[in-house]
Amino acid sequence: MDEDHSNGGFLETGKTDKSVWLMKSPVVVAKSWKSEAASASNSQPVAKVVLSLDPRKPDDPSSLQFTMEMAGPEAGSIPKIYSLNMSKDFVPMCVFSETSQGSVAMEGKVENKFDMKPHEQNLEEYGRLCRERTNKSMIKNRQIQVIDKDRGVHMRPMPGMVGLISSNPKDKKKTTPVKQSEMKRTRRDRGELEDIMFKLFERQPNWALKQLVQETDQPAQFLKEILNELCVYNKRGTNQGTYELKPEYKKSVEDTGACNFN
Repeated sequence: MDEDHSNGGFLETGKTDKSVWLMKSPVVVAKSWKSEAASASNSQPVAKVVLSLDPRKPDDPSSLQFTMEMAGPEAGSIPKIYSLNMSKDFVPMCVFSETSQGSVAMEGKVENKFDMKPHEQNLEEYGRLCRERTNKSMIKNRQIQVIDKDRGVHMRPMPGMVGLISSNPKDKKKTTPVKQSEMKRTRRDRGELEDIMFKLFERQPNWALKQLVQETDQPAQFLKEILNELCVYNKRGTNQGTYELKPEYKKSVEDTGACNFN
């Protein structure tokens, strides 16, 4: 790529056919490598990969065993040996890099994907490291500091906060009692509730849903299910927004005074 066009949106593709590996590593390993990369004076390898092959099964992919050994100075405080589980079943991917000047280059195509996990030789050591990390995360570094010669400057309201906070107990908002309609209602037996409904409609022919909820102390949705079976809803007219019994049930109520439908 022409050096004059490095910032002009061109992509360097000289390493398109280069094979690269993608590896998922534990947090402790990633931090160790990042620390090594930040040290400009250290040019030594941070790790080495050991490939083992079973000579009895040279053509069997499962006979390949990959092991990574940490080699950097930061590796002294973390487990040194890790197993690499290789996988080729993944979405095709490529690796790109970008310089501080903004030029972008393709570094290669991902050929193998690895999942890095502690080797069986280091399981106990890695478990200890995880426990230490968990214990550290649970420690809260809170400190109490005594301020000498202070007259409450740090406790004074900030500009614009005056009038928003009241120290008078009388000005505090009173606790609003829970309304009856907001309390959880228990469903009655369906037959018992139908008896109550017929008696209510015997008292007056039209009821709003809110009135019925208050009279029966039942959930509104449960009442709607029964009202849809026994009543018609008035969408217009003088009784708009109310329920009244269907003609067949209304006649029975008028004849017998009250009926029970189960």
